[in-house]
Amino acid sequence: MTRVFADTGYWIAFLDPRDELHGNALRITTKLERPVQLVTTEMVLTEFLNAFARYGAKLRVAASRFVDALRARPDTLIIEQTHSQFEAALDIYKSYTDKAWGLTDCASYTVMHTKGLDIALTHDHHFEQMGFRALLRGS
Repeated sequence: MTRVFADTGYWIAFLDPRDELHGNALRITTKLERPVQLVTTEMVLTEFLNAFARYGAKLRVAASRFVDALRARPDTLIIEQTHSQFEAALDIYKSYTDKAWGLTDCASYTVMHTKGLDIALTHDHHFEQMGFRALLRGS
């Protein structure tokens, strides 16, 4: 089974047809080798929901329903936020002061290392800086 990490930008692009990466996200999703399991985190989904919070009730409801649907999918693994994950992410955040990596990205890197993942559905070049493949960047 193919296992791929799904980052915030991917989920936003996948849901929002106005996003410049929407078409790319859909194309790459259909090209993933099947069966596939998408791995993401509660922190990523928090960022996703926050991104739609300012656009009014209609998009807030759509984003909420999307997350509920992801939570019900057997092919999507959502990693809970734990204290130890937060601590590990904070350690990465503190260690790479020359990078512009946010804490959610650092938590994502921790999950990817722990789960043995090296491919991410993301356009964020920070994942490449950490040594992962960023599929939405074409790498």
